Amino acid sequence: MQSWETFTRQRVEHWNGVARRFEQHPSWGRFYHKRIAEIYRFLVPPGLKVLEIGCGQGDLLAALQPGHGVGIDFSPEMIRQASQRHPGLTFGVADANSLALDEIFDVVILSDLVNDVWDVQNVLERVRQVCQPHTRIIANFYSRVWEPVLWAAIQLGLTRPNLQQNWLTAEDVGNLLYLAGFEPLRSWHEVLWPLPVLDIPLNRFLAKLWPFSLLDLTNFMIARPKPASESPSAPLVSVIVPARNEEGNVAAIFERVPELGAGTELVFVEGNSTDQTFAAIQSAIQQHPERRCKLFKQPGKGKGDAVRVGFNEASGEVLMILDADLTVAPEDLPRFYEALLSNKGEMINGVRLVYPMEKEAMRFANLLGNKFFSLAFSWLMGQMVKDTLCGTKVLWKKDYELIAANRAYFGDFDPFGDYDLLFGAARLNRKIVDLPIRYRERVYGTTNIQRWRHGVLLLRMTAFAAARLKFV
Repeated sequence: MQSWETFTRQRVEHWNGVARRFEQHPSWGRFYHKRIAEIYRFLVPPGLKVLEIGCGQGDLLAALQPGHGVGIDFSPEMIRQASQRHPGLTFGVADANSLALDEIFDVVILSDLVNDVWDVQNVLERVRQVCQPHTRIIANFYSRVWEPVLWAAIQLGLTRPNLQQNWLTAEDVGNLLYLAGFEPLRSWHEVLWPLPVLDIPLNRFLAKLWPFSLLDLTNFMIARPKPASESPSAPLVSVIVPARNEEGNVAAIFERVPELGAGTELVFVEGNSTDQTFAAIQSAIQQHPERRCKLFKQPGKGKGDAVRVGFNEASGEVLMILDADLTVAPEDLPRFYEALLSNKGEMINGVRLVYPMEKEAMRFANLLGNKFFSLAFSWLMGQMVKDTLCGTKVLWKKDYELIAANRAYFGDFDPFGDYDLLFGAARLNRKIVDLPIRYRERVYGTTNIQRWRHGVLLLRMTAFAAARLKFV
C-alpha cells in the first residue's frame, strides 16, 4: 500500500511539472477556473482575511481582493509563480496535512483540494485551528458524474493532468466536515459547461436549474465551525421599534418588552405619524427613567429606512426589530435572544406561518403571498426561510455592520428592510434560522402594508434577487 510520504512526493513532483508546463501553455481549463473565480467573488466580499489552501499560482486568491490574503501549496514551483504573479499577497510552501498557522481568518478556501489530499479529515481538523465562530469554510470539488469526462479531457490535453483522485460526494464531504468540527450550511452544484462557447447561458442559468444541475462539474459547500457549548458573556440588547401611527401601543411596549442580557435598550424611530405617536413616546420615556431609551424622527420613508436609522444609532451588541403594532408579542423576544446567543443561528427570523393565527391577524391573500415568497426566496438564498416578511429579526451588530458595508452589491432596493437583511446575511453565508411565533391581531390602528401595490413590488424584488443571488 502506498505511504503518505510516497503519495506526497509524487504529488509535489507532479504539480511542479504542471506549473512549469502550463506557465508556457495554458490549457482550456482556464475557462473553468475563470468561472470558479466568478463564483468565489460573489461568495467572498473584498477586504476580508482569506486563506487559500492549495492555492496553485494564486490567481483565485488574488481575484477576491482580500484585505489580507495568504496562500499555501506544497508545490514550490507553484508558490514561486504565485509570488511573482501576485506580490501583494503572502504565499508559502506547506502541506495541508501538516498545516500550522498562527492566524485567524474570515474565510478559508479549499478549491479543488479535497480530491487531491491524503487525509481529508486531518486537513479539515487543521483548518479548524485557524477559525473562529464567524469563519466560513468554502470548498468546491469535482462531481463524480464528470469522472469519465475529465479522464478523457486529460488524455486529449484539454486540461491539467491529475494523479489518482478522491472522488467524494457532497454527502462524503459534509460528513467529513462534521467529523472535523464543522457544521455544513449549504451545498449546491456549479459549472455545467467548462468551455468558452455558450458559457453564460449554460453556467449562469441552466446550471442552477434541475435537472441540469445534476450534471454540473463541481460541488460547492459552505460550512462554519460547530457552535461552542459555552455561552458568551451577556451582551447589551437593542430593540429597534419603527413606529408610525402607533400612539395607542406605546404604553404596552414599555410595559411588555423584557430586560435581556446585560440590559435592553429601546430605540424608537418615529415615522412622521399623523397621530400623537412621537409625543406618546416622549411622555413614556419620561415616565420610565429606569429604562434605556432613544427616540429619533425618521428622516426618510418606509420601515426599511427606519430600521437602518435604529440599527445605526443602537448601542447594543445584539439588534432586534419589534414592530410597534405588537402583532409579535414582546414576550417572545427572549426566545430570539437565546437562539442567537447559543449560536443556533446568526440571524433569527420570526415565522408567523406555523401556528394558527388570530382571526384578523392576516388576510387570506396576504397569507398566500407570504407562502409564495417564502418558497421563492428560500430557493434563491439556498437556505430555508419560511416567512420573509415577519417584522421580528435578530442578529449581532457586528454582522449587521458587515451587511451594511456590502450593501452596494444590492443597492437601496428594499422599502421593508426585511430583504435587505436576509439577502445580506445570505451573501455573507450567515446561518438563518426560523423561529415560529404566534401572530396576533392588532389592538390599535391599521396596517401600513398595501397588499396589491406592495405585492407587485415584491415580485420585482424576486426578479432582482434572482439576478443578484442565484444567476451570477
